[in-house]
Amino acid sequence: MHIEILTVNPFSQNTYLLIQDKAALLIDAGFSAPSEFNSMVDVLREHNAELKAIILTHAHIDHIMGLQRTIDRYDVPVYLSHADLYLWQNSHTQGNFFGIKLNRFDFMPEPLPLDATFEVAGFRMMVLNTPGHSPDHVSLYFEEHGFVIAGDVLFNGSVGRTDLYKGNFDLLAKSIREKMYVLPDSTEVYPGHGPKTLIGHEKKFNGFVTAEE
Repeated sequence: MHIEILTVNPFSQNTYLLIQDKAALLIDAGFSAPSEFNSMVDVLREHNAELKAIILTHAHIDHIMGLQRTIDRYDVPVYLSHADLYLWQNSHTQGNFFGIKLNRFDFMPEPLPLDATFEVAGFRMMVLNTPGHSPDHVSLYFEEHGFVIAGDVLFNGSVGRTDLYKGNFDLLAKSIREKMYVLPDSTEVYPGHGPKTLIGHEKKFNGFVTAEE
């Protein structure tokens, strides 16, 4: 599997494009400028791949601000946890808070199963329910390939912020310990911001959430 990291928008958010067997899966869609979106288009062309679906780890503005642009060009399904749809339904309000114009979406994304295996377009993953940074947050574990798309739960040497809507540090720490730190130490962690890391490294050295309470 090819993993393309596209660091985009003013928040330096990592949008991921996964490609295998000429099929592509987009994880989050943070494009804030045409040039950022076109970078994804160029990767698809380079690999002669077709975008098949979009999965959102959560609906904070920096992870969805390029979604409308993407689905305007590609008629593909969009998946999001339905555990709490407030952020999705109030995307325009989030935009106003940060001084960014973002229209309300006129469709409802397909629901993701939580703590269950999910497969789309040949991509097989475990959808881990990992709230704490946001109530709708999921992380995507690709066991066969040894990596997890962690969104804004676990970073290299840090963790997601908990001062936004329904953020809760205790819940975030629980998600990390019970859903992330139980993965093999060799699991690569691809976060929503910053460089990748390893589960084993974070268990030993993360100063915000230790492996044990």
